[in-house]
Amino acid sequence: MKVSKTISGISRRDLFKLSGQYGLSSVVFGASALTGAVTLPSLAQAAESTYQKRFANEPKHTLKLGASGFNARNLLIERAGVLEFARDLEERTEGEIRVEFIGDNQICGQLNCVEKTQLGVVDMYAASTQNSAGGAPYLNVLDYAYMFPTRASQYHFLYSPESMKLLREPLEKRHGLKFLFSHCELRGIQLGQSFADKPTVTKLEELFGTKNRVTGTQLGRIAMQQLNLNPVPVAWEETLDGLKQGLIDGAETWASAVAYANMAPVVSQSVDLGFFCGTEHTGMNASVFDAMEPHLQDAIMESAYLAQVHVQAANEAALVKTVGFSDPQLPGTIFAENNVRCAFLPESEVRMAEEMCSPEFNPEPWTQWRERLNNWAGGVDTYQEIYDVARQIPKETLPENVEPRRWWRAA
Repeated sequence: MKVSKTISGISRRDLFKLSGQYGLSSVVFGASALTGAVTLPSLAQAAESTYQKRFANEPKHTLKLGASGFNARNLLIERAGVLEFARDLEERTEGEIRVEFIGDNQICGQLNCVEKTQLGVVDMYAASTQNSAGGAPYLNVLDYAYMFPTRASQYHFLYSPESMKLLREPLEKRHGLKFLFSHCELRGIQLGQSFADKPTVTKLEELFGTKNRVTGTQLGRIAMQQLNLNPVPVAWEETLDGLKQGLIDGAETWASAVAYANMAPVVSQSVDLGFFCGTEHTGMNASVFDAMEPHLQDAIMESAYLAQVHVQAANEAALVKTVGFSDPQLPGTIFAENNVRCAFLPESEVRMAEEMCSPEFNPEPWTQWRERLNNWAGGVDTYQEIYDVARQIPKETLPENVEPRRWWRAA
Protein backbone atom coordinates (compact mmCIF):
# COMPACT_ATOMS: atom_id res chain seq x y z
CA MET A 1 0.00 0.00 0.00
CA LYS A 2 1.41 3.31 -1.10
CA VAL A 3 0.33 5.26 1.96
CA SER A 4 1.97 2.90 4.44
CA LYS A 5 5.39 3.76 2.99
CA THR A 6 5.39 6.91 5.10
CA ILE A 7 7.32 5.31 7.96
CA SER A 8 7.58 1.72 6.73
CA GLY A 9 10.86 -0.13 7.06
CA ILE A 10 11.90 1.93 10.07
CA SER A 11 11.95 0.05 13.34
CA ARG A 12 10.10 1.17 16.43
CA ARG A 13 13.47 1.31 18.19
CA ASP A 14 14.82 3.76 15.60
CA LEU A 15 11.69 5.88 15.90
CA PHE A 16 12.06 6.00 19.69
CA LYS A 17 15.71 6.97 19.29
CA LEU A 18 14.82 9.81 16.91
CA SER A 19 12.00 10.93 19.21
CA GLY A 20 14.40 10.97 22.14
CA GLN A 21 16.83 13.12 20.18
CA TYR A 22 14.46 15.58 18.49
CA GLY A 23 11.15 15.12 20.30
CA LEU A 24 8.11 13.20 19.09
CA SER A 25 6.45 16.25 17.51
CA SER A 26 9.50 17.10 15.40
CA VAL A 27 9.65 13.51 14.13
CA VAL A 28 5.93 13.49 13.32
CA PHE A 29 6.00 16.91 11.64
CA GLY A 30 9.12 15.94 9.70
CA ALA A 31 7.59 12.64 8.56
CA SER A 32 4.38 14.35 7.42
CA ALA A 33 6.37 16.66 5.14
CA LEU A 34 8.11 13.79 3.31
CA THR A 35 6.72 12.13 0.20
CA GLY A 36 7.30 8.68 -1.30
CA ALA A 37 9.37 6.00 0.39
CA VAL A 38 10.87 7.19 3.65
CA THR A 39 14.26 5.94 4.85
CA LEU A 40 15.79 6.33 8.29
CA PRO A 41 18.38 8.89 7.02
CA SER A 42 15.71 10.98 5.26
CA LEU A 43 13.45 10.90 8.32
CA ALA A 44 16.35 11.82 10.60
CA GLN A 45 17.23 14.74 8.35
CA ALA A 46 13.62 15.93 8.23
CA ALA A 47 13.28 15.60 12.02
CA GLU A 48 16.51 17.53 12.60
CA SER A 49 15.47 20.30 10.19
CA THR A 50 12.05 20.52 11.79
CA TYR A 51 13.57 20.53 15.27
CA GLN A 52 15.96 23.37 14.43
CA LYS A 53 13.14 25.44 13.02
CA ARG A 54 10.78 24.74 15.92
CA PHE A 55 13.36 25.36 18.64
CA ALA A 56 14.98 28.47 17.13
CA ASN A 57 13.01 30.60 19.58
CA GLU A 58 11.84 30.02 23.13
CA PRO A 59 8.02 29.71 23.06
CA LYS A 60 5.71 31.84 25.15
CA HIS A 61 3.22 28.98 25.22
CA THR A 62 3.63 25.24 24.77
CA LEU A 63 0.34 23.54 23.97
CA LYS A 64 -0.25 19.79 24.21
CA LEU A 65 -2.40 18.41 21.41
CA GLY A 66 -3.89 15.01 22.22
CA ALA A 67 -4.61 13.52 18.81
CA SER A 68 -6.28 10.25 19.88
CA GLY A 69 -5.11 7.48 17.51
CA PHE A 70 -3.64 9.70 14.80
CA ASN A 71 -0.10 9.74 13.46
CA ALA A 72 1.76 10.96 10.38
CA ARG A 73 0.87 7.82 8.43
CA ASN A 74 -2.88 7.57 8.99
CA LEU A 75 -3.39 11.32 8.65
CA LEU A 76 -2.52 10.79 4.98
CA ILE A 77 -5.56 8.50 4.75
CA GLU A 78 -8.15 10.47 6.71
CA ARG A 79 -7.12 14.05 6.06
CA ALA A 80 -8.21 15.54 9.38
CA GLY A 81 -5.77 18.48 9.13
CA VAL A 82 -4.29 18.14 12.62
CA LEU A 83 -0.63 18.25 11.60
CA GLU A 84 -1.20 21.04 9.08
CA PHE A 85 -2.85 23.10 11.82
CA ALA A 86 -0.07 22.51 14.35
CA ARG A 87 2.74 23.14 11.89
CA ASP A 88 1.13 26.32 10.52
CA LEU A 89 0.43 27.66 14.01
CA GLU A 90 4.08 27.31 15.00
CA GLU A 91 5.26 29.01 11.81
CA ARG A 92 2.58 31.70 11.88
CA THR A 93 3.52 32.71 15.44
CA GLU A 94 7.27 32.40 14.71
CA GLY A 95 7.62 29.98 17.58
CA GLU A 96 5.67 31.94 20.20
CA ILE A 97 3.35 28.93 20.29
CA ARG A 98 4.89 25.48 20.26
CA VAL A 99 2.59 22.49 19.75
CA GLU A 100 3.44 19.11 21.23
CA PHE A 101 1.59 16.58 19.09
CA ILE A 102 0.79 13.42 21.08
CA GLY A 103 -1.00 10.82 18.97
CA ASP A 104 -1.30 7.02 18.79
CA ASN A 105 -3.58 7.09 21.87
CA GLN A 106 -0.57 7.85 24.08
CA ILE A 107 -2.26 10.52 26.17
CA CYS A 108 -5.93 10.22 25.25
CA GLY A 109 -8.24 8.22 22.98
CA GLN A 110 -11.39 8.86 20.98
CA LEU A 111 -13.67 8.61 24.00
CA ASN A 112 -11.70 10.69 26.52
CA CYS A 113 -9.64 13.28 24.63
CA VAL A 114 -12.43 15.78 25.11
CA GLU A 115 -12.55 15.18 28.87
CA LYS A 116 -8.77 15.45 29.22
CA THR A 117 -8.96 18.77 27.39
CA GLN A 118 -11.65 20.00 29.75
CA LEU A 119 -9.51 18.91 32.72
CA GLY A 120 -6.39 20.59 31.34
CA VAL A 121 -4.37 17.39 30.85
CA VAL A 122 -4.06 18.49 27.20
CA ASP A 123 -4.81 21.90 25.71
CA MET A 124 -6.14 20.79 22.34
CA TYR A 125 -7.50 17.53 20.98
CA ALA A 126 -8.55 15.72 17.82
CA ALA A 127 -11.35 13.14 17.88
CA SER A 128 -14.74 12.61 16.31
CA THR A 129 -17.56 14.78 17.62
CA GLN A 130 -19.65 11.63 18.01
CA ASN A 131 -17.15 9.93 20.30
CA SER A 132 -16.61 13.22 22.12
CA ALA A 133 -20.35 13.68 22.72
CA GLY A 134 -20.11 11.52 25.84
CA GLY A 135 -18.02 14.21 27.56
CA ALA A 136 -19.53 17.18 25.71
CA PRO A 137 -23.19 16.33 25.05
CA TYR A 138 -23.89 19.50 23.08
CA LEU A 139 -21.90 17.96 20.22
CA ASN A 140 -24.99 15.80 19.66
CA VAL A 141 -26.39 18.86 17.87
CA LEU A 142 -24.60 17.74 14.69
CA ASP A 143 -26.19 14.30 14.73
CA TYR A 144 -29.85 14.74 13.86
CA ALA A 145 -30.56 12.18 11.14
CA TYR A 146 -30.42 13.49 7.57
CA MET A 147 -29.99 17.09 8.71
CA PHE A 148 -27.06 17.33 6.27
CA PRO A 149 -27.86 16.06 2.76
CA THR A 150 -24.23 16.06 1.52
CA ARG A 151 -20.63 16.55 2.60
CA ALA A 152 -20.77 19.92 0.85
CA SER A 153 -23.60 21.00 3.16
CA GLN A 154 -21.47 20.05 6.18
CA TYR A 155 -18.57 22.21 5.03
CA HIS A 156 -20.94 25.04 4.17
CA PHE A 157 -22.33 24.97 7.71
CA LEU A 158 -18.90 24.93 9.36
CA TYR A 159 -17.84 27.96 7.29
CA SER A 160 -21.09 29.78 8.01
CA PRO A 161 -21.18 32.57 10.62
CA GLU A 162 -24.44 30.92 11.73
CA SER A 163 -22.37 28.02 13.05
CA MET A 164 -21.29 30.35 15.83
CA LYS A 165 -24.69 30.54 17.54
CA LEU A 166 -25.77 27.02 16.55
CA LEU A 167 -22.61 25.05 17.37
CA ARG A 168 -19.54 26.91 18.57
CA GLU A 169 -20.85 29.35 21.19
CA PRO A 170 -23.13 26.87 23.03
CA LEU A 171 -20.30 24.30 23.04
CA GLU A 172 -17.93 26.87 24.53
CA LYS A 173 -20.42 28.16 27.08
CA ARG A 174 -21.62 24.76 28.24
CA HIS A 175 -18.49 22.61 27.93
CA GLY A 176 -15.56 25.04 27.88
CA LEU A 177 -14.42 23.92 24.43
CA LYS A 178 -13.55 25.93 21.35
CA PHE A 179 -14.51 24.12 18.13
CA LEU A 180 -11.72 24.91 15.65
CA PHE A 181 -12.20 22.87 12.46
CA SER A 182 -13.31 19.47 11.23
CA HIS A 183 -13.15 16.95 8.45
CA CYS A 184 -16.58 16.09 6.98
CA GLU A 185 -18.06 12.79 5.97
CA LEU A 186 -21.45 11.17 6.48
CA ARG A 187 -21.84 7.92 8.34
CA GLY A 188 -22.93 4.64 6.87
CA ILE A 189 -22.85 1.00 7.94
CA GLN A 190 -19.53 -0.79 7.51
CA LEU A 191 -20.41 -4.46 7.28
CA GLY A 192 -18.10 -7.19 8.53
CA GLN A 193 -17.25 -10.61 7.17
CA SER A 194 -20.78 -12.02 7.58
CA PHE A 195 -21.65 -10.02 4.43
CA ALA A 196 -18.54 -10.96 2.46
CA ASP A 197 -20.29 -13.72 0.49
CA LYS A 198 -23.57 -11.83 0.13
CA PRO A 199 -24.47 -9.62 -2.84
CA THR A 200 -23.71 -5.92 -2.54
CA VAL A 201 -26.47 -4.27 -0.52
CA THR A 202 -28.99 -2.41 -2.68
CA LYS A 203 -32.00 -2.22 -0.36
CA LEU A 204 -32.35 -0.75 3.11
CA GLU A 205 -34.28 -3.78 4.35
CA GLU A 206 -31.18 -5.95 3.86
CA LEU A 207 -29.70 -4.14 6.86
CA PHE A 208 -32.74 -4.52 9.12
CA GLY A 209 -32.02 -6.61 12.21
CA THR A 210 -28.25 -6.44 11.92
CA LYS A 211 -26.29 -5.63 15.08
CA ASN A 212 -24.06 -2.58 14.69
CA ARG A 213 -21.55 -0.66 16.76
CA VAL A 214 -22.60 2.86 17.76
CA THR A 215 -20.43 5.71 19.05
CA GLY A 216 -21.03 7.94 22.06
CA THR A 217 -23.67 10.01 20.26
CA GLN A 218 -27.15 9.77 21.75
CA LEU A 219 -28.79 11.11 18.59
CA GLY A 220 -26.99 8.62 16.39
CA ARG A 221 -28.43 5.88 18.57
CA ILE A 222 -31.95 7.21 17.99
CA ALA A 223 -31.46 7.12 14.23
CA MET A 224 -30.17 3.55 14.34
CA GLN A 225 -33.06 2.39 16.53
CA GLN A 226 -35.57 3.85 14.08
CA LEU A 227 -33.81 2.05 11.21
CA ASN A 228 -33.83 -1.31 13.06
CA LEU A 229 -30.02 -1.38 13.15
CA ASN A 230 -29.69 -2.56 16.77
CA PRO A 231 -27.07 -0.11 18.10
CA VAL A 232 -24.50 -1.66 20.42
CA PRO A 233 -22.06 0.65 22.25
CA VAL A 234 -18.53 -0.50 21.43
CA ALA A 235 -15.39 1.55 22.04
CA TRP A 236 -13.66 2.62 18.84
CA GLU A 237 -10.50 0.78 19.89
CA GLU A 238 -12.51 -2.45 20.27
CA THR A 239 -14.51 -2.18 17.03
CA LEU A 240 -11.89 -3.93 14.90
CA ASP A 241 -11.92 -7.02 17.12
CA GLY A 242 -15.72 -6.96 17.29
CA LEU A 243 -15.96 -7.06 13.49
CA LYS A 244 -13.20 -9.64 13.18
CA GLN A 245 -14.78 -12.01 15.71
CA GLY A 246 -18.32 -11.54 14.38
CA LEU A 247 -19.60 -10.09 17.67
CA ILE A 248 -21.22 -7.35 15.60
CA ASP A 249 -22.44 -7.40 11.98
CA GLY A 250 -21.24 -3.92 11.25
CA ALA A 251 -20.28 -0.52 12.58
CA GLU A 252 -21.69 2.93 11.98
CA THR A 253 -18.78 5.05 10.86
CA TRP A 254 -17.47 6.60 7.66
CA ALA A 255 -15.28 5.33 4.84
CA SER A 256 -11.94 6.98 5.65
CA ALA A 257 -12.25 5.91 9.30
CA VAL A 258 -12.35 2.29 8.15
CA ALA A 259 -9.23 2.91 6.09
CA TYR A 260 -7.14 4.87 8.59
CA ALA A 261 -7.91 2.51 11.48
CA ASN A 262 -6.85 -0.57 9.49
CA MET A 263 -10.38 -1.99 9.53
CA ALA A 264 -10.50 -2.60 5.78
CA PRO A 265 -9.27 -6.23 6.12
CA VAL A 266 -12.35 -7.11 8.21
CA VAL A 267 -14.94 -4.93 6.39
CA SER A 268 -16.67 -6.43 3.36
CA GLN A 269 -19.08 -3.66 2.34
CA SER A 270 -19.20 0.09 2.98
CA VAL A 271 -22.89 1.04 2.80
CA ASP A 272 -23.32 4.73 2.11
CA LEU A 273 -26.40 5.52 4.20
CA GLY A 274 -25.19 9.06 4.88
CA PHE A 275 -27.59 9.22 7.80
CA PHE A 276 -25.69 11.52 10.12
CA CYS A 277 -22.42 13.33 10.61
CA GLY A 278 -18.97 11.84 10.67
CA THR A 279 -16.89 14.78 11.84
CA GLU A 280 -13.30 14.32 13.00
CA HIS A 281 -12.82 17.68 14.65
CA THR A 282 -10.04 19.52 16.42
CA GLY A 283 -10.93 21.61 19.46
CA MET A 284 -9.28 23.55 22.24
CA ASN A 285 -9.75 24.32 25.90
CA ALA A 286 -11.55 27.68 25.78
CA SER A 287 -9.87 28.99 28.93
CA VAL A 288 -6.44 28.36 27.42
CA PHE A 289 -7.51 30.23 24.29
CA ASP A 290 -8.91 33.14 26.31
CA ALA A 291 -5.64 33.48 28.23
CA MET A 292 -3.68 34.00 25.00
CA GLU A 293 -2.54 37.42 23.81
CA PRO A 294 -4.91 38.84 21.14
CA HIS A 295 -2.43 38.39 18.28
CA LEU A 296 -1.97 34.73 19.23
CA GLN A 297 -5.73 34.22 19.40
CA ASP A 298 -5.91 35.63 15.88
CA ALA A 299 -3.14 33.25 14.81
CA ILE A 300 -4.98 30.22 16.21
CA MET A 301 -8.12 31.15 14.29
CA GLU A 302 -6.23 31.77 11.06
CA SER A 303 -4.40 28.44 11.38
CA ALA A 304 -7.74 26.75 12.05
CA TYR A 305 -9.13 28.39 8.90
CA LEU A 306 -6.15 27.23 6.85
CA ALA A 307 -6.58 23.70 8.21
CA GLN A 308 -10.30 23.75 7.36
CA VAL A 309 -9.57 24.77 3.76
CA HIS A 310 -6.85 22.11 3.52
CA VAL A 311 -9.13 19.37 4.86
CA GLN A 312 -11.96 20.31 2.51
CA ALA A 313 -9.80 19.70 -0.57
CA ALA A 314 -7.45 16.99 0.70
CA ASN A 315 -10.03 14.65 2.19
CA GLU A 316 -12.20 14.77 -0.90
CA ALA A 317 -9.20 13.71 -2.99
CA ALA A 318 -8.14 11.05 -0.48
CA LEU A 319 -11.61 9.48 -0.41
CA VAL A 320 -11.25 8.58 -4.09
CA LYS A 321 -7.48 8.22 -4.57
CA THR A 322 -6.41 6.72 -1.24
CA VAL A 323 -9.47 5.16 0.42
CA GLY A 324 -11.27 3.93 -2.69
CA PHE A 325 -14.71 5.23 -1.73
CA SER A 326 -16.01 5.41 -5.30
CA ASP A 327 -17.65 3.33 -8.00
CA PRO A 328 -15.67 2.22 -9.89
CA GLN A 329 -12.76 2.09 -7.48
CA LEU A 330 -9.27 3.16 -8.45
CA PRO A 331 -6.72 0.31 -8.34
CA GLY A 332 -4.23 0.44 -5.49
CA THR A 333 -6.64 2.09 -3.06
CA ILE A 334 -7.18 0.65 0.41
CA PHE A 335 -10.72 -0.56 -0.33
CA ALA A 336 -9.73 -2.09 -3.67
CA GLU A 337 -6.77 -3.96 -2.17
CA ASN A 338 -8.90 -5.33 0.67
CA ASN A 339 -11.98 -6.18 -1.41
CA VAL A 340 -14.21 -3.68 0.37
CA ARG A 341 -17.22 -3.07 -1.88
CA CYS A 342 -18.91 0.33 -1.85
CA ALA A 343 -22.69 0.08 -1.66
CA PHE A 344 -24.15 3.34 -2.91
CA LEU A 345 -27.89 2.95 -2.35
CA PRO A 346 -30.45 4.24 -4.85
CA GLU A 347 -31.96 7.63 -3.99
CA SER A 348 -35.29 5.93 -3.29
CA GLU A 349 -33.74 3.75 -0.56
CA VAL A 350 -32.00 6.73 1.06
CA ARG A 351 -35.33 8.57 0.98
CA MET A 352 -36.98 5.61 2.71
CA ALA A 353 -34.35 5.75 5.46
CA GLU A 354 -34.86 9.48 5.83
CA GLU A 355 -38.62 9.05 6.18
CA MET A 356 -38.13 6.32 8.77
CA CYS A 357 -35.73 8.11 11.06
CA SER A 358 -35.32 11.87 10.48
CA PRO A 359 -36.93 14.49 12.73
CA GLU A 360 -38.64 15.96 9.66
CA PHE A 361 -40.76 12.85 9.08
CA ASN A 362 -40.57 11.10 12.46
CA PRO A 363 -40.24 13.86 15.10
CA GLU A 364 -41.40 12.03 18.23
CA PRO A 365 -38.25 10.01 19.08
CA TRP A 366 -36.18 13.20 18.89
CA THR A 367 -38.37 15.42 21.07
CA GLN A 368 -36.55 15.07 24.38
CA TRP A 369 -33.06 15.62 22.99
CA ARG A 370 -34.24 18.36 20.64
CA GLU A 371 -35.71 20.32 23.55
CA ARG A 372 -32.56 19.81 25.58
CA LEU A 373 -30.27 21.01 22.80
CA ASN A 374 -32.57 23.92 22.03
CA ASN A 375 -32.41 25.05 25.66
CA TRP A 376 -28.62 24.77 25.70
CA ALA A 377 -28.49 26.90 22.55
CA GLY A 378 -30.59 29.66 24.13
CA GLY A 379 -34.00 28.65 22.83
CA VAL A 380 -33.38 28.36 19.09
CA ASP A 381 -34.68 25.37 17.13
CA THR A 382 -31.30 23.73 16.54
CA TYR A 383 -32.49 21.09 14.10
CA GLN A 384 -34.51 23.41 11.89
CA GLU A 385 -31.94 26.18 11.82
CA ILE A 386 -28.99 23.91 10.98
CA TYR A 387 -31.22 22.09 8.45
CA ASP A 388 -31.94 25.43 6.76
CA VAL A 389 -28.27 26.51 6.66
CA ALA A 390 -27.31 23.13 5.18
CA ARG A 391 -29.70 23.78 2.29
CA GLN A 392 -28.47 27.26 1.40
CA ILE A 393 -26.39 25.67 -1.35
CA PRO A 394 -27.64 23.42 -4.19
CA LYS A 395 -27.62 19.72 -3.36
CA GLU A 396 -25.42 18.99 -6.38
CA THR A 397 -22.63 21.30 -5.10
CA LEU A 398 -19.34 19.39 -4.93
CA PRO A 399 -17.71 19.47 -1.48
CA GLU A 400 -14.45 20.85 -2.87
CA ASN A 401 -16.38 23.75 -4.46
CA VAL A 402 -17.90 25.10 -1.24
CA GLU A 403 -16.74 28.69 -0.69
CA PRO A 404 -14.45 28.99 2.36
CA ARG A 405 -15.37 31.72 4.85
CA ARG A 406 -13.92 32.87 8.15
CA TRP A 407 -16.86 31.80 10.27
CA TRP A 408 -16.02 34.00 13.26
CA ARG A 409 -16.51 37.16 11.19
CA ALA A 410 -20.10 38.24 10.69
CA ALA A 411 -19.48 39.85 7.28
